[in-house]
Amino acid sequence: MRKQQCAAEYTARQKKRKLIKANWVLYLFLVPAFVYFGIFAYAPMYGVQIAFKNFIPSKGIWGSEWEGLTYFTMFFRSPKFWDYVRNTVYLSLYSLIAGFPVPIILALILNDIRNSKLKRISQTLTYMPHFISIVVLVGMMSSFFSPQSGFINTAVKALGGQPVYFMGSGDWFRHMYVWSGVWQGAGWGSIIYLAALTGVSPELHESAMIDGANKLQRIWHIDLPAIMPTMAILLILNCGSIMSIGFDKVYLMQNDLNLGVSEVISTYTYKVGLIQQNYSYSAAIGLFNNIINFITLVTVNRITRRLSGSSLW
Repeated sequence: MRKQQCAAEYTARQKKRKLIKANWVLYLFLVPAFVYFGIFAYAPMYGVQIAFKNFIPSKGIWGSEWEGLTYFTMFFRSPKFWDYVRNTVYLSLYSLIAGFPVPIILALILNDIRNSKLKRISQTLTYMPHFISIVVLVGMMSSFFSPQSGFINTAVKALGGQPVYFMGSGDWFRHMYVWSGVWQGAGWGSIIYLAALTGVSPELHESAMIDGANKLQRIWHIDLPAIMPTMAILLILNCGSIMSIGFDKVYLMQNDLNLGVSEVISTYTYKVGLIQQNYSYSAAIGLFNNIINFITLVTVNRITRRLSGSSLW
């Protein structure tokens, strides 16, 4: 029995080798990706050790003194530690809850448009915001919501209300951050769902219509099950970056008036690392952030695999 198993494994390995040899040109296309990730993703991991050292640039990484978990303890005991974590998690969860279903709904709507010209125009209009840079987007928000000249406050004053400084309000910061992101990314995020919906056979819809199913019933029983594996994978990936709020947009929207809700781990790391030049402390914070993301990714992956059967691995 053991010999038969070994023979089967040997045969399988031989088939894989023959398959690779027969398609070696195709495998060459993987080389640039491996080189890219090797240089920009894995090679920098060498520097993670400065999180455990009192890094001094003149001494280098190996010459700096070992400090162990000193900087992690310093961060955990920081008076603002829970504020940074709460702000980060709040923004991430709010973005996930608000932003995850919108591309799905948009994809279902676009997929239901039968006029090809109208469909192309609609897709183009929804994709365009994705190509607006974060700097331009925040500039647009500052202009539109300005208490002096913004058209939003102009409309508020015309209706008899008082102008609101949206960009300087802690109450409005989170809503503006999240919904501007939803507006910018919904169209682009719908592309992958539209691609999945193209695999749905029209015959399924025709059969359902013959059986008397209305449009909502067909979406619920045909379209949604077809994109469920895609939804599961994207949900896992989004949850895996729950602690990684985009630094650039938060930092550009940040000011002294909204600092209480806008100071997240990524902006604090930037200020500690590059402005205060405390590289070891910032590396420790970044490593902590990545560990939490990894744990969240593994946990959500297992839960999703049990519930839907779809997972990353």
